[in-house]
Amino acid sequence: MFNTINYEVAESILTLTLDRPDNLNAFTVEMANELIDAFNRASEDDEVRAIVVTGAGKAFCAGMDLQQAEYGFESSNVFGLNEALEPTLKDMDEHLHDEEYINGVRDTGGRVALAIYDCKKPVIAAINGAAVGIGATMTCAMDIRIASEHARIGFVFNKIGITPEACSTWFLPKIVGISQALEWCYTGDIIKPEEALQARLVKAVVPADQLLEEAYTIARKIAQHSPVAITLTRQMMYRNSALDHPMGAHKVDSLAIFYASKVDGKEGVQSFLDKRAPNFTQKSSTDLPDFYPWW
Repeated sequence: MFNTINYEVAESILTLTLDRPDNLNAFTVEMANELIDAFNRASEDDEVRAIVVTGAGKAFCAGMDLQQAEYGFESSNVFGLNEALEPTLKDMDEHLHDEEYINGVRDTGGRVALAIYDCKKPVIAAINGAAVGIGATMTCAMDIRIASEHARIGFVFNKIGITPEACSTWFLPKIVGISQALEWCYTGDIIKPEEALQARLVKAVVPADQLLEEAYTIARKIAQHSPVAITLTRQMMYRNSALDHPMGAHKVDSLAIFYASKVDGKEGVQSFLDKRAPNFTQKSSTDLPDFYPWW
């Protein structure tokens, strides 16, 4: 199905494994496109209730593979971007989905981050080793991050004369605060897991042989709950927290709980009163209320 990632579903949990271990799972355009496809597919797959992302071998993702040559035009640009173009913000608005801009201007990591952001399923990063550059920033779009004792995380962009990508200037300050985000990006320091934990970038640091089980434990808890409620909660939390006034959140919250209360909400309350496990029947692929997506 895929060349650079592994897609495996078990116990309602999708494990997405970055699978270029001989290259420390270095990120390529092919990997970007496959990850976008995988997150889009999982978003509509009712067999998937939660997603765990990890890396094959000893690394999570060592950053962009600068040796790749996957572009459809001649380019001397180190990232394969089309220097014949002179894009403006207006062009980004008008041509964002044009093939020329997708291939020659748009940040591939950002396209992956947006696919994660739009996904209906919670995403857990199990950071098993080096996570540098896009290997670090892609995890910022994920909901929960767990690191092994061997994890090393680096936002190294300024060191090599470029800027942070993968929408990380939106995500990272929300996770660790703007001062910490700026320090890590300014210095490009490699962050040990203990520092990442102290800054709350990761939820926990665990021995390497316990990493996936720790992620699966959280994923199994999520998989027990209403898929529709989980999907609405995920998008409400991200999107409402970025609004400039709580009234916008109140409007969406009101609609969400109104519609959630009609089916799975009734089952959830009744199961609580009956002291039994709930039997949620709604599916995020077909049963989201008509106001979704509201943005």
